[in-house]
Amino acid sequence: MAASSSSSSITNLLLAIHEKKATTVDLYRPLRNYVAFTYSEREAQLLEDDLETLNQLRSDIERVQDPSPAARRDLLISYYKALCLVETRFPISPEKHHVNTVSFIWYDAFKPKQKATQQNIHLEKAAVLFNLGAIYSQIGLSYDRTTIDGRRQASHAFIAAAGTFAFLRDNESTKASIGQSTSVDVSVECVGMLERLMLAQAQECVFENTIAKGSTPGVCAKISRQVGLYYEEALAALYASPLKDHFEKGWISHVQLKAALFHGEACYRYGLELHEKEEISEEIARLRSSISRLAEAKKSSKGAPAQLQEAINKLEASINCNLDRAVKENDRVYLMRVPSPSSLSPLPAFSMVKPMDMSDILDASKEKMFTNLVPDSSAKALSRYTEMVDDVIRTQTERLQQASDLTRVRLKEMDLPDSILALDGHLSLRVDLKDDVEAVQISGGPTGLEAELQQLRDLRRVNHELLIHTEELLQKECTEDAQFRSQFGTRWTRPQSSTLTKNLQDRLNRFAANIKQAAESDVKIERSVRDNSALMSILDHRPIESALPNLARPIMSLDATEDTTVGTLKQSLRQLENLGAQRAGLEDMLKEMKRKDDILPKLMTSTRSYEDLFRKEISKYDHICEEISQNIETQEQLLMQIQSQNEEFSAIFNLEDYKASREKCYKQIQAAIDKYREIKENINEGLKFYVTLQDAITNVKQQCSDFVMTRSIQCREMMGDVQRQMAGLSFQDQRSSSSYPPVHHPPSGSPTPPENQNPSHHHPQPPYYRPPEQPSRPGYGNPVYGGPQIRPPYHTPNGQAPPYPPPPNAQQQPYPGWQGSYYNPQVQQPGSGSFPQPPYTVQSPYPPPHQGGYYRQ
Repeated sequence: MAASSSSSSITNLLLAIHEKKATTVDLYRPLRNYVAFTYSEREAQLLEDDLETLNQLRSDIERVQDPSPAARRDLLISYYKALCLVETRFPISPEKHHVNTVSFIWYDAFKPKQKATQQNIHLEKAAVLFNLGAIYSQIGLSYDRTTIDGRRQASHAFIAAAGTFAFLRDNESTKASIGQSTSVDVSVECVGMLERLMLAQAQECVFENTIAKGSTPGVCAKISRQVGLYYEEALAALYASPLKDHFEKGWISHVQLKAALFHGEACYRYGLELHEKEEISEEIARLRSSISRLAEAKKSSKGAPAQLQEAINKLEASINCNLDRAVKENDRVYLMRVPSPSSLSPLPAFSMVKPMDMSDILDASKEKMFTNLVPDSSAKALSRYTEMVDDVIRTQTERLQQASDLTRVRLKEMDLPDSILALDGHLSLRVDLKDDVEAVQISGGPTGLEAELQQLRDLRRVNHELLIHTEELLQKECTEDAQFRSQFGTRWTRPQSSTLTKNLQDRLNRFAANIKQAAESDVKIERSVRDNSALMSILDHRPIESALPNLARPIMSLDATEDTTVGTLKQSLRQLENLGAQRAGLEDMLKEMKRKDDILPKLMTSTRSYEDLFRKEISKYDHICEEISQNIETQEQLLMQIQSQNEEFSAIFNLEDYKASREKCYKQIQAAIDKYREIKENINEGLKFYVTLQDAITNVKQQCSDFVMTRSIQCREMMGDVQRQMAGLSFQDQRSSSSYPPVHHPPSGSPTPPENQNPSHHHPQPPYYRPPEQPSRPGYGNPVYGGPQIRPPYHTPNGQAPPYPPPPNAQQQPYPGWQGSYYNPQVQQPGSGSFPQPPYTVQSPYPPPHQGGYYRQ
């Protein structure tokens, strides 16, 4: 035993454990000989490095070369993992064909003159785990516990020590205690006592930090009481066999004083809380009980460390001071009867620590030593046993799954727990219907249709204005042409505008008809939105469950059994739910049992028949199979009970009428979704129609603009010719097309001849008009007028081009009466005359309704 002390509110005198000592043992030669004899010399040569590493680890354990506790801890962990690998591959025992020349000798940590000798690996593993727990306790004692962080680290180390001793108790103590030569320090009783002792010291560090942080007296009392309980559990183990004569008197005195000290500390802190609540009588009884406990501990623990005795004296003085104050206040003010200590309830306690899980730290499954050494017979036997275990788990898992499926089907048939939830206001909608409603709400819902209708109006207005502007361009040019024709008479030989623009005007007329027809369709959509607004308004409920009908209680009750019926049914449903959770736990338990079910060491050391071993090992699963059967049987009985209770519940709450109204609401929601999708699809078609129509009108407008510009240039050139004729000039060297008689100048506002026109200049037979060089416009070629009939509005068959195809081939005659001397078209660029694809070409997110949309012809 080692101790350390420093100042604290009570005491910082804690215990650490010394390591066990061992004698030297050579593992290399015996294990190598076993491999060479059982397998082959080649196998032995392959394992030499691993055997040397193992032997070096054992030597380091014996010599303690590095005094650092942390390095010692890591060494012990590495050696323990190596021992786990040795156990599964090397049967160490006195038997003839086993490793029978190795004996492990370890001395007792608390009585160093006593030793244990065993020819198996269990004592070796138990001793290594014991030393690992001892090292963790020494690490905890090495921290500076005058600081909050130091106490936190010390508490963590003591928790690790407790976890190591718990792991030793659960995995190795029983095995190491079998045989004639055993060691008390690694017994189940001793390591259990050490686990409680380490938890007490870890909780004590937490208590000191709680005091340092200024926590309330109530909290401090609970944590302090748990410290005392851990010490009391350790003290009870020290008083029992086989430990009562195995430990020195100092151990027992220390633990006994600590148990009394923290019981008194809990009473003192709890008394402060009682005093604040003015529960003076209980405070007096608690304080008197603690005084009695401290006095008894002092009498039976003579020879204990002076620091502990001093801490008890200080605490006793503080308790007496508070007791005197409480007695005086009770005598003068409260006059309460003080209860006897035996009538008091146990002090409340709260544990802040628990043993650390060492499974992962000590897991050797990822170690690489001896990985190639597995006996063939053991491997085959293990495979057979694994198949047996898999068959058990598969069968039982299927039974559990079938029971869960049966529960879901039966409850669905009884409309449970939906009807109970509806009664409590927790309504639910079918998953498929809820998904559809959420999709509608995400897309804007019925309230968002008005904004989309406004988009239709805006697009229709834009198309209408664009069409009017285009018609005005042609009308203006036609008016100007008529003025010149009236002024110059027969000299004005240019074709009439009405003849040239017939195809363009026809197309514009068709566009106007399309817009008119589309406007009528828009009116139908708007009327549909108005007519169905009440139907679709249900989709605006958020959440949609708020639109569902509630299951109401009966208006009149004759015997007032509604609450009892509902409560009984709810209780049965909770029991059914608990059975389901139990099945999930049983399934996890099966998987966990399989994960831990490693019988390879038993297969390698067993001299009995494998079949006998299999029957014994597979019987481990019998109890869980019985629990599964019991669970399924209980569920069947409970389902019959629930069915009877649900019939009574349905009769009282008129469940059939509620189901009918709920189904009616479901149908209304479905009808609203269908109507919304229908309107939405028609609106989308309208938007695509107007966008495509706008592109077509824009293209025709550009053709009209090109036509007007061409006619304007022709007009200026012809004006020059007419003026020169009227001045008597001869143009024999000019074009051979025709001659014009003299005319009067055009009225003001008419196009004037170009300033650089030279009447006497002779041209080498060029056409009257050559278009000036202009930057090409993407998407447009030479003005080509006319084209096929536009399709009905809002109808674009899937997979076809937009309703307005590109202009005809630019090589055809642009318009009737075209003359080469008046028009010299530019070469059409590739791709010109094609229309850009409309932006609304994606498929509608909703399938089309059964009836066709308003825009479908």
